[in-house]
Amino acid sequence: MKNNIKGNPLALLPLLVFVALFIGTGIAVQDFKAMPITVALFIAIIVAVLLKPNDRLSEKIAIFTRGAGRENIMLMVLIFLLAGAFSQVAENMGAVESTVNLGLALLPSNLLLVGLFIICCFISISMGTSTGTVVALAPIAIGIAGQTDLPLALALATVIGGAMFGDNLSVISDTTIVSTQSQEVRMVDKFKTNFFIVLPGALVTIVILWFITSGQSTTPATDLDFSLIKVLPYLAVLVIALIGVNVLIVLTGGTVFAGLIGLIDGSYTFTSFIAAAGEGISGMQNIAIIAILIGGLIALIEHYGGIDYLLHFITSRIRSEKGAEFGIAALVSATDLSTANNTISIIITGPLAKDIADEYGVDRRKSASLLDIFAAAFQGLIPYGGQMLAAAGLAAISPVAMIPYSIYPAMLLICGIVAILVGFPRKKTA
Repeated sequence: MKNNIKGNPLALLPLLVFVALFIGTGIAVQDFKAMPITVALFIAIIVAVLLKPNDRLSEKIAIFTRGAGRENIMLMVLIFLLAGAFSQVAENMGAVESTVNLGLALLPSNLLLVGLFIICCFISISMGTSTGTVVALAPIAIGIAGQTDLPLALALATVIGGAMFGDNLSVISDTTIVSTQSQEVRMVDKFKTNFFIVLPGALVTIVILWFITSGQSTTPATDLDFSLIKVLPYLAVLVIALIGVNVLIVLTGGTVFAGLIGLIDGSYTFTSFIAAAGEGISGMQNIAIIAILIGGLIALIEHYGGIDYLLHFITSRIRSEKGAEFGIAALVSATDLSTANNTISIIITGPLAKDIADEYGVDRRKSASLLDIFAAAFQGLIPYGGQMLAAAGLAAISPVAMIPYSIYPAMLLICGIVAILVGFPRKKTA
C-alpha cells in the first residue's frame, strides 16, 4: 500500500537552509564554529515561518511551540541538563582523572579505544538508550583524549558508535520497541536478525580502532595517580544503568553520589558542590536550547508536508521485494535526516513500512531490523542529532568534527545495505 499523500517538497527548504548554513559555512571558512548552530537554526525557523505567508502567524507559532515541547524533546533536555551536572560534579571532585588513569594503567595503550567501544556497546544494550550512554561515558572519553595524543573527536565518536550499537539491539530501547511493535514481530526474532546483520560492522570497527590507535603515541602526560574511591561514581552510574533504572534517576543519583564523595574527602564544601552542579547545568543549556529549536522546526516541516513528500517520493518508486527493502531503509533514513530523532523516524515510517513489507513479501523480522539499523546509522552521522550534540556539548567542540571518525555508524549503514543485497535473513518457511 503506497502513500498517496504527495506532500510538499518546498517544506524541506528550511532544513536545507539550516544544513547549508551550519555545515556549508564551516567548510567554506574551514571553521565549524564560525556559524553558531543556534543562529543557523533561527534563520531556518524564519524561513519556515515565511513559507506560507497566507497562514496565520499565531497558528505557525502554536505549531512550533507544540513541536518544541514534545515529550521526547523535553526528556532529551532533562537528560542533557542532568548529564552536565553529573559530568561537572564528577570532574571537579577528581573522578574523571582517576577513572582515566585507572584505564590507562590497566589497558594496553593500543587498546584504550577498543576497550571503550566494547564497554559502550555493553552499557547501551543494558541501558536501552544511546543518549544516556553518551552522557555517562563521554567524560571518560574526554579524559582519555586529554591524557594521550588521541584526537578528542575520535574518542567521542567511539562512544557514540558503541552507544548506537547497543541501542540498536537492546530489548528495552524505545527504537526496538517501536520497530517490533509496528511490524508485529517478537523482540527475540528481531534481536537475532539484527545481531547477525550488525555484528560484522562492530568487529570491523574494533579492528579499525586498533589499527588507528596502534600508530598513535598514547603515553600519558602525567603520572598515573588514581583513587578507587573517586572512580565509584562512574561505576555506580554504570551498574545502576545495567539494572535498568531510568536514566534520569541514574544521572541524579550519580551527581549526588559524586558530591557526597567530594564532601567526605574534602574536595567540596556544600556550596562548592552546588556551584559545580549549577556550572554543569549551565554548560548544557545551549545544547538544550538547540534540541528545543530543532523540535519546533521539524514540527513546522511536518505540518507543511515535508515528511509526507519524503514518504510519497520513496514509496512511489518501489517495484520489487528487494526494492521494497531499500524503500523501507530509504524511508526511515530520510525521515531521520529530517527529524534528527531515530525513535520519531521509526514511529512515522513504521506503519507504512509494514504495509510495504506485506505487499512485497518482505520478512517482517527484516523490516523491523531495517527500520532500527538505518535510523541508528544516520542518527550517529548527523551533526544535529541528540547524541552528537550531547557529546559536543560536554567536550565543547563542534559536532561536525566527529563525523570523519564516525566509524561504527558508517559500518552499520554498510551492513544494512549488504543484508539487503545478499537477502539475509532467509524467509521462514511455512
